[in-house]
Amino acid sequence: MELYLQSLAFTANTVAPIFFIVFLGIVLKRIGLIDAPFVSTASRLVFTLTLPALVFMAISGTNFQSVFNPDQLIYFVGATLSSFALLWWLAARWIKDGRDLGAFIQGAFRGNYGIIGLAVSYNLFADSGLAQASILLAMVIPLYNVLSIFALTLPLHKEGGLKFSSALVEIIKNPLILAVLFALPFSFMGWTLPEVVEKTGRYFANLTLPLALLAIGGSLSIKSLKDTSAMAFWATSTKLVILPVGLSIGAWIYGFRGQDLAMLFILFGCPTAAASFVMAKATGANGELAANIILTTTLGSVLSLSAGIYLLRVWGVI
Repeated sequence: MELYLQSLAFTANTVAPIFFIVFLGIVLKRIGLIDAPFVSTASRLVFTLTLPALVFMAISGTNFQSVFNPDQLIYFVGATLSSFALLWWLAARWIKDGRDLGAFIQGAFRGNYGIIGLAVSYNLFADSGLAQASILLAMVIPLYNVLSIFALTLPLHKEGGLKFSSALVEIIKNPLILAVLFALPFSFMGWTLPEVVEKTGRYFANLTLPLALLAIGGSLSIKSLKDTSAMAFWATSTKLVILPVGLSIGAWIYGFRGQDLAMLFILFGCPTAAASFVMAKATGANGELAANIILTTTLGSVLSLSAGIYLLRVWGVI
């Protein structure tokens, strides 16, 4: 019980600041200090500038040679692609509106590994966990962003009769993908940025989370939460229970044990990334649904992540 409470307290301390900033966004919207134009402007700023800066700084400072597990990366990619395809196939038979479909799919598979995942990994395995998580993150960022762009743009293109080539161009031009491509040489070659450039990049990167969460809070309403409750519930259940349990069992069958297995559980069990709201808003998908999924998965992950970690310890996995 003490181990469970410790894990629960740690996870709660990790996500509580996120809720405080979201709640602040709700309050500021209520008192009129921020409004719909602010939410729209903040979303564009995060998507085109501050989030790419965060991605670039995270990857460029990672040493790929320090920790590398190709089997783990291969399993992650295969499991993610398979679950993404299955999720889309099932959701398309239930959700007919392209704006809702894209937001639902992205919310159900895209985890907040860059924030929650890294923190939990470091808490469990210290520097070795952080190094291994950084390697995974370098694969997570481009894969999640490419799949998110497909999920958010293709349903809308289908409705508008646009071609697949248009979506491909959008993927290539995506600021997050460009940030990954520019950061990889620094990571592989061990290059360092000039101090003034690095500090400037850090300043921009540090703007990302507060701006994104304030925009989420400013977009929320009780009415929208009620209107999207069914989709938000199923996306949350998929993100926090169905995918992490199913894919972790698959990883165990595949042969992963110990830290490698725990890292995969954390990866698949993280709540939906705050960036999913920004991308949904920027591409014309249902931003309100995306924001609701972020809130429900983040709240639920306090219990699901800590419970999963507790079971992994009880079963002797970690």
